[in-house]
Amino acid sequence: MPNIYLKHPIHGAKVATMDLEAEYDEQNGWVRYNPDESEPVAELPSFLQATEEPVNELTAPKKGRPRKTVEA
Repeated sequence: MPNIYLKHPIHGAKVATMDLEAEYDEQNGWVRYNPDESEPVAELPSFLQATEEPVNELTAPKKGRPRKTVEA
């Protein structure tokens, strides 16, 4: 039973043990490669490519209890 080496641009590398498994994975973006040779360059699909740096729009939560206000 041959080992089939597969690589994905997001999920990394894996080893498939059956041709049917490798064929199914190839339909989902995996690419076969030989670990003894140079690794293939796989491109990310357009919907996964970042167009610019991510921006964190969340504010830090307030810690502790709110202060009591004194009514005069």
